[in-house]
Amino acid sequence: MKIKDCMCDNVCCVNANTKISEVANLMSTNHIGCVPVCDDNNKICGIVTDRDILLRCVACDKDNKTTPVSDVMTCNVCTCTENEEISNAEMKMSKNQIRRLPICDENNHVIGMLTLGDLAQNCDEIGKQNVCNTIQNICDTNNTKNAE
Repeated sequence: MKIKDCMCDNVCCVNANTKISEVANLMSTNHIGCVPVCDDNNKICGIVTDRDILLRCVACDKDNKTTPVSDVMTCNVCTCTENEEISNAEMKMSKNQIRRLPICDENNHVIGMLTLGDLAQNCDEIGKQNVCNTIQNICDTNNTKNAE
């Protein structure tokens, strides 16, 4: 199965100067847990999750109305392309313990998002055991890589 057959292609993105409060409102309005951050050329340069906002802004007592998303985003973003096999995405998600994976085109523009929910919804096609293994690997607390 190709990633394009499983991913969500309706993605909200922000730029690095967007304030945390705006990002949080965007997440709340759209019922999403992460937002890709793009540069002036619309290329992905980071990703911010609801957990990033909590741990890197709220817990650090930063002002969410003045703090730019660039202060709390993750910069080294794992991505895949839409024509890759879903197994490649599962491998990256497992290895890096990430629950959400931006899907980019050949110019590194965000065109979709693949989440654990997408994998679960397509588990009959992907294979229930594959999806279970991916979830287990992502949640494995013995893995030394920091979870998202």
